[in-house]
Amino acid sequence: MKTRFFSFLLALFLLTGSALRADDGGKTATVKLKTSAKCEMCKERLERNLTLTKGVKEAFLNLDDKVMTVTYNPKKTDAAKIKTAISNTGYDADEVVADQKAHDKLPGCCRKSAAAHSDKH
Repeated sequence: MKTRFFSFLLALFLLTGSALRADDGGKTATVKLKTSAKCEMCKERLERNLTLTKGVKEAFLNLDDKVMTVTYNPKKTDAAKIKTAISNTGYDADEVVADQKAHDKLPGCCRKSAAAHSDKH
C-alpha cells in the first residue's frame, strides 16, 4: 500500500513538473540590437540588467560587433521595452539613445565619449 502511495506521489510530481515546463510552450522571440557597449564590464552590466527585466529569458552581448541578442516571452515584454531597458542602463539600443543620467553614472571607460580600450580593467 505504501509503495502504491509513493508511486502515485512520484507520478503526480513528475506530471506537475512537466506541465509547468510546458506552459511556455516554446513561445519565445529573439531580437538583436546594436549597442554602444565597449568592454567586458559593459557586457556584464547589460546582460545582468536585461536578465532581471520582466519577460527576458536570456541576454547575450557579442563584444566583437556590439550586438545584444535577447530571447524573451512576447506575452510579457517586447523589443521596445527591451530597448528602453538598455537605454536605462546607460547604453544606446539601435535608434534609442542612452538615458543621459544612466550614461553619466557608467564608469568613465564605458561611456560613449571614452577612447577605445582593452578589456583589461
